[in-house]
Amino acid sequence: MDKFILNIIHRPELVPEYIEKTAASGKTEDVSRQEVISESLDIFKLQQKIAHDCGFKTTIQMTYSSLLDEQAVNLVKHDSEKYGDEIGMTFIGLTCKDFRERFKTKEIAIWLFSMEDKKKITDFMFSRFKQAFGFYPRSIGAYYLDAELVSYIKHKYPEVHCAVATCWEEGPKAYRNANNSWYTFLDGGPFNPWIPSKSNIHCPAVDESDDIGIVAIPHLSRDLLAVFDGPGSFFGTHPQNIMRGLVYKGEKIPYLYNLIDQYKSLKQYNKGYSYNMIFVGPGWMSKSGRWEAPYELLVKNYENCMAYYADLKKKNEIEDKTMSEFALWFREHKPYKEPCCALWKDILFGSEKQLFWYVDPYFRVAIDMNQGGAIVDLRPYAAKLERPVGVGTKHIQDASYPYIIQSFYRAGFFTHYAGEGAIKSCTIEYNGEEVDLCTCRTQAHFKEKNGLRILSLNDVEIEFKDLTIKVASQFELCEGSGEIIITRKITEISDPGASLIINEYLTGCYGTTEYPEDLTGVVLSGTSRGNKKKKEIKYAYKCREQVIADVDTVQAVIPQIASKLTLFPVDTTAEGYFREGYAFSPMFTIGLKKSCKYKEEYRSCLRVEKED
Repeated sequence: MDKFILNIIHRPELVPEYIEKTAASGKTEDVSRQEVISESLDIFKLQQKIAHDCGFKTTIQMTYSSLLDEQAVNLVKHDSEKYGDEIGMTFIGLTCKDFRERFKTKEIAIWLFSMEDKKKITDFMFSRFKQAFGFYPRSIGAYYLDAELVSYIKHKYPEVHCAVATCWEEGPKAYRNANNSWYTFLDGGPFNPWIPSKSNIHCPAVDESDDIGIVAIPHLSRDLLAVFDGPGSFFGTHPQNIMRGLVYKGEKIPYLYNLIDQYKSLKQYNKGYSYNMIFVGPGWMSKSGRWEAPYELLVKNYENCMAYYADLKKKNEIEDKTMSEFALWFREHKPYKEPCCALWKDILFGSEKQLFWYVDPYFRVAIDMNQGGAIVDLRPYAAKLERPVGVGTKHIQDASYPYIIQSFYRAGFFTHYAGEGAIKSCTIEYNGEEVDLCTCRTQAHFKEKNGLRILSLNDVEIEFKDLTIKVASQFELCEGSGEIIITRKITEISDPGASLIINEYLTGCYGTTEYPEDLTGVVLSGTSRGNKKKKEIKYAYKCREQVIADVDTVQAVIPQIASKLTLFPVDTTAEGYFREGYAFSPMFTIGLKKSCKYKEEYRSCLRVEKED
């Protein structure tokens, strides 16, 4: 396969907040203000023209207000007939007079309503869509669509095949960056298209019985390193995000081109397939400008973006599809358990930093080569957590999928106190000295072999007081198993007779924000290999620890998120241990220690499972 697929999505959002606030400067709020509607429709026409002039067809997602506007409906019908554009629908853009009067609310986000209200809004919009176009949409979208609502839509409107279902990494970082006013916590999902589970929209389905019935795509293709480190709304293939992130100079936007190219390069990690999307509304090209950028520059920015895609199309290096066309293709070519991988390099600052991302139905994981191959993000998809959101649920605004490891939210290796942060890493011990691989920068290389995705890291050099060694690390991610096999090997040593202790450890917790959750109820345990004797600690913040000399497995069961982590040695003996934290260091740790010499390999396995 050699496919780089592009979705271009536009929406005639007739009352975008960005333009309404500008037009209403010094006036009372009026979401029916005609100058806002006229300007929005003009910009939508321009966006459509730019894409069509470059030879692309688009997916047009009708907003609530545009479904009620005869001019918008006729314009979209024309473009669909002439250019082959797909007419879909989006729940973005509920800020209009009719909506507020009909549903008696100023709420703007579909996922925040009660389930009863979600159904009422959905049925009204689908009915109005059918009235306008004579058919139901095959694609829909929002910033986030929860599994409960998608299941309802798919059951009642089976014509729907594809949905913009979540924003990638729009969590606390986005909230902080929006002056603590963006009450949407949506991170923890896949970064590329997936078939969602019936249980949770973030989780890829494990098989047909778990399939919710649509193909999901993320809202924008993000920079998988810059967005993990910082705000998601600055670094994506939305051209005006580039303006907001100030990642441009004059009319030149090389960062955007590099971002598109890096998405194109993901073919080498995904059996020849890669994907990219652009999803824009008219508010981003306000005629009064946005941020410090004038309207003319915003338009030029979008023209340059489309021209770059057009150049790739002329070279037969990209194929544009509508959303529903893509969904049909995806189902034909991507098996449920086939993972999505990305070995991502830093294109924002030009450093040598790399992150490796892996997503399958069992977990999402990020491995940071700048920290010696530490796991810095782990989401237990195997649990298939049902977490309804919106009014009337326990998680009204928080739609994020919980983490077990998230090093930015929960400190990671570099803590400022004597406690521990959430991370999976390895220490090397010799004569009372200890070095954590988190302090060793390296680079990685990828290959696929017999169902394994193998990440091999360059050797790192470690200097003790009277010994120098080099250590190689390798990660084997086993398709369809929920397992990661980690191999450490001492490849060079200044004293071939020396013996070292390699300590594989995982320090974790759970949560969706920076704030700690109650770990009471977490159970840590270990079983010996010979007599199968079991030890355990029921978490009570008492800083207790247990050691098992000849270990079979060590485990952490987290009932709050129905997840179980297991660490065990592979084809070798090791010492196991587990310990609870304390209130100022609310973590747990499970680990394996083994004595190793020159050229010996130490293999261990991390398994992620659902705990019933």
